[in-house]
Order: sequence, then C-alpha cells, then structure tokens
Amino acid sequence: MFKFSLFSPQPPLFQIKMDPETDSKLRIGFVGAGNMAFGIAKGIMSGGNILPANVNVSAPSNRNLGRFQEMGISVTNSNTEVVCGSDIVFVAVKPHLVRGVLNQISEYITKRHIVVSVAAGVTLATLEELLPENTVVIRLMPNLPCIVQEGALLFARGSHAKPNDAALVRSLLLRCGLVEEGPEAWLDIHTGLSGSGVAFVYLFAEALAEGAVKMGMPSSLAHSIASQTVLGAGQLLRDSGKHPAQLRSEVCTPGGTTIYGLHTLEQGGLRASTMSAVESATERARELGQNSATRK
Repeated sequence: MFKFSLFSPQPPLFQIKMDPETDSKLRIGFVGAGNMAFGIAKGIMSGGNILPANVNVSAPSNRNLGRFQEMGISVTNSNTEVVCGSDIVFVAVKPHLVRGVLNQISEYITKRHIVVSVAAGVTLATLEELLPENTVVIRLMPNLPCIVQEGALLFARGSHAKPNDAALVRSLLLRCGLVEEGPEAWLDIHTGLSGSGVAFVYLFAEALAEGAVKMGMPSSLAHSIASQTVLGAGQLLRDSGKHPAQLRSEVCTPGGTTIYGLHTLEQGGLRASTMSAVESATERARELGQNSATRK
C-alpha cells in the first residue's frame, strides 16, 4: 500500500521519504480530540502531503472539535467511524479511558491498521492484550509543544511492529519536532523529563518574571522577556550542541552578576529539586502503567 524510500541503513535512525502520490491516500484517525491530538494533527498536515479530507477525529462531545474543523478535518462522535476509515489510528485519550476505548474499537481493528497510543503509562503489553492478535502497535510519548511543532517525541514499537511501520510513523511526526525511537523502558522517563518537564519550565519562567517584578519591572514586560529568555536559551542549547554546563560557564564572569545568581539557586536546591521532580513524574507514569495493566 505504501512505498518506502530508506535513507539510512541504521534502523534506529532511518526515515522514509514521504511520497505525495501515496501519502495523499493515507488515512489518519484520532480517537480523542485533546491538545496532543491537535498538536500531532497540525504537525502531520503541515507538510502538505496528508490531505485534510483523509484525517478524521472523534470525541464524545463537540467541545474540542471546532479547531479540527477549522483545519478542514472531518469530525465525529463515533470512535468506530474513525477506526473504520483510517489506516493509522492515534489513541489520544486519558490513560484511565484507554481500556474502555480499546474494548469498544477492537473488533474494527484489522491487519491494515497501525495503532499508535499516546496515553501516558499504558504499556505495550496492555495495548496488545486489548487489541486483536498480531495488531501493529506503537506507543508514543509526545509533549505539549507539538502544538507549535517544537515537540519532543519518543516512541517504542510493539512486538508485531516492523521497521517500516516505525519509519512511516516517524516520517509522519517529523514536523511535530524532535522524534526519536527507543526501548519502552525509556518512555516513562521521557514523560517525566519532557512531558511533565514542560510544566517545570513554565514554573521557572514564571519565577524569573516574578523576580523582575519584585525588582520593579512591569509585569507584562517581565513575562515577555522571561518567555524570550527561555526560548532563546533553549534554541541555543539545541543548536550549539554544547553541554548545558559549558553554555552556563560562558555566561558567567568572575565576580559577575550571573555567578551570584547561580549561587543563590544552588542554595535553594534548584538542581536537586528538578532532578527529584523528574523522578517523581517518572514514578507516577510507571504507577499509571501498573494500574492500567491490573484494571479489568
């Protein structure tokens, strides 16, 4: 059904070239209409190869469907309608809803489908147990910046997913941001690092701005500068290829303002608190996975 063009001989890194003729026929479905579904849909369609008419989204209410309609995407309240009309199905619902949703759509999943779950903590074993035998399953962990095509996405293949299945999903997601494949054990860590980490960055940005407000800067200006500071620092970190410690040292001068500020952050335990926050979020993701596996 699909034509693949492999650029790299190394399986973890290879990509497929999107073929406009075949990709225009690829049908994508989203069960769930939250922010993750919206961000992924925007990224997938931004390349122009996937036609809006071939994307369908379902949700139990119409509350979040309007923004998909604005992109020309078909919407419905029927999950089975989406599954029957799709080749790749993104299951983008809350973790506690996954079992019920998969029980509902399982009988409509065929050998042609690739099922991609974005539910935090729900393991590949649980997904494969709830779906028909030999179903191709991929577990994907995106994060909120997918909405602006600057996400960090990590995925793992199920036992029946082949390299070409992973390559197809990777190529669809490339415009959503950074896309990597790894073992499933890393996905919960990624949830703590990047999924929850986005909120940690927002908290830090808020604190930066409030510090400036405390020192006399107007709030609106302080928040604008704080957001640009986070954006610029992140882009420099990504594009320079340097270790964060190296970039940090380049900002510091002997006896200067930055080293005084860093000393205060160290006294407050910023580094240890951040590491513990990632650890806590990771452990919670693992708990969600254990709960989903035991819940019947």
